[in-house]
Amino acid sequence: MCKALKVSRVLVYYQRKNKRKDKKLEEEIIRIFKESRNNYGSRKIKVELKKIGYQVSLRKIRTLMKLNGLVSNYTINQFKIHKSTCNEEKVENILNREFNRQKQLDVVVSDLTYVNVTGKWNYICLILDLWNREIVGYAAGKKKTAELVYKAFSKIPYDLNKINIFHTDRGNEFKNKVIDELIETFQIKRSLSKKGCPYDNAVAEATYKIIKTEFAYNRCFESFEELERELFDYVNWYNNIRIHGSLDYQTPVHYRLQVSL
Repeated sequence: MCKALKVSRVLVYYQRKNKRKDKKLEEEIIRIFKESRNNYGSRKIKVELKKIGYQVSLRKIRTLMKLNGLVSNYTINQFKIHKSTCNEEKVENILNREFNRQKQLDVVVSDLTYVNVTGKWNYICLILDLWNREIVGYAAGKKKTAELVYKAFSKIPYDLNKINIFHTDRGNEFKNKVIDELIETFQIKRSLSKKGCPYDNAVAEATYKIIKTEFAYNRCFESFEELERELFDYVNWYNNIRIHGSLDYQTPVHYRLQVSL
């Protein structure tokens, strides 16, 4: 009929909408977004909606997000990287950008980043298991030192003898007698990125971008004690609730438990 009358199908197409269903969908999108701490974009929201029985296009999710003013933290400008002194030790990059590991604790990577506490820079150190992207060790400190890295190691709830490789960039906070003794005691192999090459520690760099965006950006903690409490809460959420695209949209803990079955 449209062809015969030379009328655009768009002008006559009609579909009755279930406003009640759309309202429920809108509420679920808002809920998922808020529970993600304002971090999930349309793709991850689509995954979460599918888990509760909704088959929704990305376009519709984005439209409803826009209507409700839901803007992911990832659309905001990111931190600028602070330069640090370089570790000139003659240690090779034995990781060699082989980031996909087949065994738990085969390789752990680490880095430090800064957070604002009452107008002063404090620091956090995270230790990440490349196998399932789980934060296995973490610590907060008032100074960017090797002691902070050691403190993060002390929080790892696993046998440190199971760690095969410890890989980092060439920050001087990773060059210290305390760290050397720790890796020697547990017979952990040391690996360092090439000087000025962030791609050699790409997973740690990407994770810290996440941390800066989701945890530290535009925040000023009222005390060091508050920073430690909030860091504990965030790590628990990151490991147990936050879904990761690299894990087929599973959480690190769920991935670990599924593999161990």
